[in-house]
Amino acid sequence: MDRVAFSIFGIDIMWYAILISLGMVLGILLATKEAKRRGISEDDLSDILLVSLPLSIIGARLYYVIFQWDYYKNNPIEIINIRGGGLAIYGGIIAAYLAAYFMSKKKKINFLDITDLTAPSLALGQAIGRWGNFINMEAHGTETNLPWAVIIDGKSYHPTFLYESLGNFIIFIFLLYYSRKKQKAKGEVISFYLIFYGILRFFVEGLRTDSLYFLGFRISQIVSIIFILVGIYLLINSRKKIIK
Repeated sequence: MDRVAFSIFGIDIMWYAILISLGMVLGILLATKEAKRRGISEDDLSDILLVSLPLSIIGARLYYVIFQWDYYKNNPIEIINIRGGGLAIYGGIIAAYLAAYFMSKKKKINFLDITDLTAPSLALGQAIGRWGNFINMEAHGTETNLPWAVIIDGKSYHPTFLYESLGNFIIFIFLLYYSRKKQKAKGEVISFYLIFYGILRFFVEGLRTDSLYFLGFRISQIVSIIFILVGIYLLINSRKKIIK
């Protein structure tokens, strides 16, 4: 499939960018609806997102560049060439929530409320964005003979983009349902996101052939374990603080 969706004045618009943008737009719409339900003003949420979203892209790029520094130190101009690929979702998530933390403090909003209302949106955006990997024929897994394998250059590979997309969509459905019907304490929703996505990504990453490494370990698997542990810690502590 052609990576280019269309061109405007000679500038190619990639399907990958369209899908990421679509995921962001739908996520913002959902988060806005959830904010109203939780009593958070649309203006406050917009201010937080206006800072968090751009920084998430910068964080995603920096995360990738740091762990590919052997290449970028000799090609520094390529650091800003995000059209050439190289955005790491974990870097984006960490940067976005760090920005949201400081913005929520500034606006005197409980940070856990922000994380809880945005967690379903984040999972939905990831589920949509992963299809950009399919169009680019990247981020695939090892070779396999399974009937649902993706064919690249005549070889069959695990469609890890599909595994993660479906997993994220299931996480999205669960988080949305839980936040609206079952949530009793602040921080529960983001806790479940961290735990479930951490588990999903740990196993998916084990199949991928393009992992970033540090000291022989897959970086994303290390971060996945950290996410799971942080999620468990938050879940235990959040249960002690019942929503009034």
